[in-house]
Amino acid sequence: MIEFGHGTHVGLRRTRNEDTYYADAALGLFLVADGMGGHQHGEVASALARDAVVEGVRRAQPLVEAIQNAAATVIKRAQRYDDALPMGSTMAAIRISEQGYEVAWVGDSRIYQWKNGLRQISHDHSLVQNLVKAGVIDESQAKRHPQRNVLTQALGITAPGQLHISMAKGSLSPGMSFLVCSDGLTEEVGDETIASIVGREDLAAQECIDHLLLAALDHGGSDNVTAILARMR
Repeated sequence: MIEFGHGTHVGLRRTRNEDTYYADAALGLFLVADGMGGHQHGEVASALARDAVVEGVRRAQPLVEAIQNAAATVIKRAQRYDDALPMGSTMAAIRISEQGYEVAWVGDSRIYQWKNGLRQISHDHSLVQNLVKAGVIDESQAKRHPQRNVLTQALGITAPGQLHISMAKGSLSPGMSFLVCSDGLTEEVGDETIASIVGREDLAAQECIDHLLLAALDHGGSDNVTAILARMR
């Protein structure tokens, strides 16, 4: 049995919400897509990516294949526009089944696992994360870096031949939870605070999500914020 909560908020500084998400316990699919592009291109890109992944999973496609098809769908739509604005989206998705879980992601929307502590499964596809990996800067510097939002991978923007979809999989156990979220949450709320909320057994999953969204707004709400929490019961 999967208990889940979900929510999104435009934030305090944006006029449009370019985030979107999907949460379906019957399908076992939970995903967050953060669009980019301006002039409503971001909203279109994230919605296209979401719908393409959902359709693919419903047709029993592996999660990575569904995301590859989503990237192609966004690129095809972008070609209809006659302006030079980019049109892209991140993607962070988890598929839960009796065999276990598989996660896949592109960009800097994140996937965390909770089991007696919080662990980030995904790693950001970003310029700053590359600098951390290379040892040029540390994690504390990365959080303040002026280019921390520059992505190295995004659906619709990265060429198909250069698109790298990261993935991981594992087995499930009772009490395990998964948090999927856009960077609007992680830019404002640190991992310690996220852990203190997600790990509260006295709160329902939806209550945890409500607390996470409020925490992001309390810390500035500089971006759209979206989060899904799925708990194994």
